[in-house]
Amino acid sequence: MKKLFLSVIGMYLTMLAAFSQGGPKTDSAYKPRKLTFEEANLVSSYYRQDGNNSAVTGGIGSEKLTDFSNSIDLKLNMYDRRLRKHSFTAEIGIDHYTSASSDKIDPSTLSSASHADTRFYPSLSWTMENESKGTAIGSAVSFSSEFDYKSFGANINFAKKTGNRSGEFSAKAQAYFDQVSLIYPVELRTNQHEDDYATTGRNSFSGSLGWSQIINRQLQISLEGELVYQQGYLGLPFHRVYFTDNSVHVENLPSTRLKIPLGFRANYFIGDRFIVRTWYRNYHDDWGVNSNTIQVETVVKLTPFFSVTPFYRFYQQGATRYFAPYGLHSATDTYYTSNYDLSRFNSNFFGAGFRIAPPEGILKIQRLNSLEVRYGHYQKTTGMNSDILSLNLKFR
Repeated sequence: MKKLFLSVIGMYLTMLAAFSQGGPKTDSAYKPRKLTFEEANLVSSYYRQDGNNSAVTGGIGSEKLTDFSNSIDLKLNMYDRRLRKHSFTAEIGIDHYTSASSDKIDPSTLSSASHADTRFYPSLSWTMENESKGTAIGSAVSFSSEFDYKSFGANINFAKKTGNRSGEFSAKAQAYFDQVSLIYPVELRTNQHEDDYATTGRNSFSGSLGWSQIINRQLQISLEGELVYQQGYLGLPFHRVYFTDNSVHVENLPSTRLKIPLGFRANYFIGDRFIVRTWYRNYHDDWGVNSNTIQVETVVKLTPFFSVTPFYRFYQQGATRYFAPYGLHSATDTYYTSNYDLSRFNSNFFGAGFRIAPPEGILKIQRLNSLEVRYGHYQKTTGMNSDILSLNLKFR
């Protein structure tokens, strides 16, 4: 449930951006060596969802949830003595959500501590770009904390442009080290009044390769592939599963998972006013989940300073072999879940963004470079639906 709304927010706030175009940089002019401000972004969003397949209550029950999110990032850069560009980004984010289903971990309480939570997630990243050689290397660290979950992450990345700057190869390796608090459903606890919950680990490692290519003035494409390996406690301790004999158990899933997503992107520029962005991804893992995603986004520049961006995403997923609805698992099952995020379903996600970037700045504030408002509606064939509204302010 938490994973679902975070992934919906994530895919909404990171919709495709057009690939940059540029030729070789031969400017040998003086570059500033002191750290200078490049830009800052403030993003606020409101998310709500509803449905009737909560994993907390065994695949039935309310999925109502609201989330209010705020994040701000600050980007600085400088050039060293060898005229390499160093870029630094610091980001801080805070989410606060309320969840009707999480409150059912202990339904005897009027409103338990799990009814609401706040997630705090700072990150730092650095990139060094050698503009003359067309290479870039970078790294990043991140941290995320909420009541029952903590995560530490790190990554390194590399990119190399071709001699004519029309193509670019990229590679990235990242790792996440998580700690999950073992908060069980109240009826399955050995100590009914425990406040200091035990924790267990979950680690994720991934490597990705990508290639982007400018075909001509109108068309740009990219290919991307990733390999993800997870090990540790991969379920959630407060997800109930009801068996055919009416007994209740805690979700039990394998301790390893291998994921292989492959993607293709294409951006087509139609004159100066239209950009069509498309994306396709195929996903497969060793739990038996297979999925396909198709997305189309169109940027329409109504004026040089105002654009509208309608988008649509279709997603199709096959169920894991470990899934069964409420009351259909049997005692012979080794692994079991009634989490509908792992079931068979289709989903649609559609909406539009509106962006304004006047040359004199928003409200005549020169530093306030642009304002963007986006709205999206998400619906699954399982009956779950959600809405998200976001505001992005960019300062330069």
